[in-house]
Amino acid sequence: MGNPIWFVFWFLIFWFISFFVAFLAAFFYIIVYTLEVIFRELSGLSGLLLQGIQFPHYCLRAMLDFKSPCA
Repeated sequence: MGNPIWFVFWFLIFWFISFFVAFLAAFFYIIVYTLEVIFRELSGLSGLLLQGIQFPHYCLRAMLDFKSPCA
C-alpha cells in the first residue's frame, strides 16, 4: 500500500482540475477530429486532446493505486 497523501493529492487534482481539462479538451477534440479528415497534420493534436479527455480516468487510476506523481 502506498502513501495515503498521494490519494488526497490525486483526489484534489481529479476533483478540481481534471474535469475542467476534459471538458475543454472535448470541445476542441470534436472540432479538430472532424478537420483531421482534411488536414492529416492534425492527427498529433487530436491524440493530445484525446489524452486530455482521458485525464480524469488517469487521475482516478493513480488515486486508487496511491501512485506518486513522479513515478
